Amino acid sequence: MDLSSHLLILCLIILCNSFLISQSLEFVYSGFNASDVTVGGSASIEASGALKLTDKAPNLIGHAFHPNSISMFNNSTNASSFSTCFVFQILPDYASRGGFGFAFTLSPTPGFPGAEGDHYLGIFNSTNDMNSTNHIFLVEFDTVNGYNEESDTDGNHVGINLNGMKPIAADSATYSKNGTRAEEEVILESGEPIQAWIEYDGLKKVLNVTVAPINSSKPIEPLLSEHVDLSNVVKDQMYAGFSAATGKKFSAHYILGWSFKLNGTADPLDIDRLPVVPNVEPSSTSNDKLKKALIATFSVMIFLLLIALGSILVYRRVTKFEHLEDWERECPRRFRYRDLYKATKGFKESEIIGTGGFGAVFRGVLHTNGSEVAVKKIMSNNSLQGLREFAAEIESLGRLRHKNLVNLQGWCKHKKDLLIVYDYVANGSLDSLLYNNSKNGNIFLNWEQRFNIIKGIASGLLYLHEEWEQVVIHRDVKSSNVLIDAEMNARLGDFGLARLYDHGKNSHTTNVVGTIGYIAPELTRTGKASASTDVFAFGILLLEVACGRAPVVCETARNMILVDWVVECMQVGNIYDAVDARLGSNYVNEEMEIVLGLGLLCSHPKAEARPNMRQVIRYLNGDEVLPVFDKLSSAGSRRVDEITSRFLSLGLSESIINSSSSVGRISTSSFHSGR
Repeated sequence: MDLSSHLLILCLIILCNSFLISQSLEFVYSGFNASDVTVGGSASIEASGALKLTDKAPNLIGHAFHPNSISMFNNSTNASSFSTCFVFQILPDYASRGGFGFAFTLSPTPGFPGAEGDHYLGIFNSTNDMNSTNHIFLVEFDTVNGYNEESDTDGNHVGINLNGMKPIAADSATYSKNGTRAEEEVILESGEPIQAWIEYDGLKKVLNVTVAPINSSKPIEPLLSEHVDLSNVVKDQMYAGFSAATGKKFSAHYILGWSFKLNGTADPLDIDRLPVVPNVEPSSTSNDKLKKALIATFSVMIFLLLIALGSILVYRRVTKFEHLEDWERECPRRFRYRDLYKATKGFKESEIIGTGGFGAVFRGVLHTNGSEVAVKKIMSNNSLQGLREFAAEIESLGRLRHKNLVNLQGWCKHKKDLLIVYDYVANGSLDSLLYNNSKNGNIFLNWEQRFNIIKGIASGLLYLHEEWEQVVIHRDVKSSNVLIDAEMNARLGDFGLARLYDHGKNSHTTNVVGTIGYIAPELTRTGKASASTDVFAFGILLLEVACGRAPVVCETARNMILVDWVVECMQVGNIYDAVDARLGSNYVNEEMEIVLGLGLLCSHPKAEARPNMRQVIRYLNGDEVLPVFDKLSSAGSRRVDEITSRFLSLGLSESIINSSSSVGRISTSSFHSGR
């Protein structure tokens, strides 16, 4: 065989070996040698074996690539699966606050000509950023805010990018600790080694990115899991590597170990064999840090001394805040703000399902399980009153469980935002259904549904007043705080004004709160809320449901009071004139009489004349006869004059009309025409 034949065979062997390497590329580096990677820019291999991408110096770009290219298609239209694991360490310059991060990349060439530093990480520049002809895939480990305010709001984050620095998916750097779903933050520039895993499934087209501290096993849940088709991004031959950059802010970026496998799972790294990078700060920086620490220590001591000698008012505010932290640990789960932000589409106005003095309620869909929730966003402006109302709702509603109360799922505090998460109730509020002013305006409540709703509210209030471990005074019972579920059952919600006290004791509230039309007369005089003031508001609600009218309507010259109008209908000869005209005659007379009579009795101006909620339940269930009707004949129809006489004997009509004499007398015709 001549020399030319030998040379031909040798070339074929080399080509075949090269082809096999590209088809099944696999390597593991626990530290690096000069032959392991091709470096460029500021990158170099330390004597310890650590791959340094940048120093702690401004305006640097460093990159390193595996010398062999990767065949990304293997005679298929789908990009090949791959898996990589590496350990990195970022040592920030604390004087400049560190920056800008690094990225793992797949690129057509082992270099990035014309790339800029800072936020471009030494990969792109202002002219080719987001250009599809780049054919570059990267996972960024970013430590600085600013490039894209819409997406990169958290400087300590990980992102998946295609052809540019705008991520298609990004999230704060966190990991699930000890096999649970509880998340812990990973500070990328902590100066400690951190592990990262990037895994791409070419068939399912799913990319998973996971991070964790060096002393932690690989978390079960990835940080990012995104559907990505790399077939439209990468070319047939690609180079795997890393790129880092600094700017006015700077950090030293190191890769300590790296494993990679095409069409398989990369081998785990032996942590004990990884090189060590000395985490040494310059002496001037150390001195600055020591000075700052001493100043901070003295400041804290002075601050504590001022608190100890300060006024009682400041002390109370501090202790109340600490109380807030106590109940936080005992109440339902704390939601992450970013989950609620995503669930409500960024608290978009189109997702608002209710508003009030506290703020707004948003419909949301949790991306974790797909369930619908209602998110109440309290407008506190960091005020003490806002925190108090937030605490009241969490403390009271958080441990209450009853079929006729709104179920609290959890809560969140984020800067000035106070958020309460509870079950989404499909049919909205009772007032929106009574007055047809909601998205469900096509729903008309028939009498059977209304009577069932009344019983449900009564059952919920009985639980609050008598059946729970403490007495809960709602203090804002009204139709807009009653929600109607898909089965048309009532659920009482909005416990922002609620107060709790032990059974057998009296309430210590001294401020008047509530909604005009539902506030008991004695509350305006004494300021003391009680179960009886809730009963008063429930009585108004009974009349509202039966009559289909609001408690108070402001006219040009006067207010129109629902209670007075019902009494007047009774006095002029027919209490049924007060019934919602839309019901026609489609109601049970006995039940309507009970509801109207009980509404007037519960809203009696004298608290001692009102029944408690246990008595109310017995009246509604027919277990006891309402005092207004207990002496009437059951054999024949109940005469109007007899009913009127019974009301007058209880002092209802006279007391009610006298209590609102400043408003003026309201005729039946005026109420019909005005409402």
